Amino acid sequence: MNNCMLTLDEVCALLDKTPSTIKRYARENLLSSVKENEQLMFPAEEVHRYLAFSKKLNR
Repeated sequence: MNNCMLTLDEVCALLDKTPSTIKRYARENLLSSVKENEQLMFPAEEVHRYLAFSKKLNR
C-alpha cells in the first residue's frame, strides 16, 4: 500500500480548488487528512480516487 502524503498546495493544484475549499473538504470528511507539524497532509491514493470520481460526475 502506498502511503505517500500530499500537502495542501499539492492537493489544491491536483483538484484545481482553493485552499479554503480543500480545508472544508477535510473538515466535512470528504477527504481524509492528518496534521503533521501543523500542516495538513492528505493521502495521495485518496486524493487521486476523489479526482477520478469527480471527473466521472462532471461528464
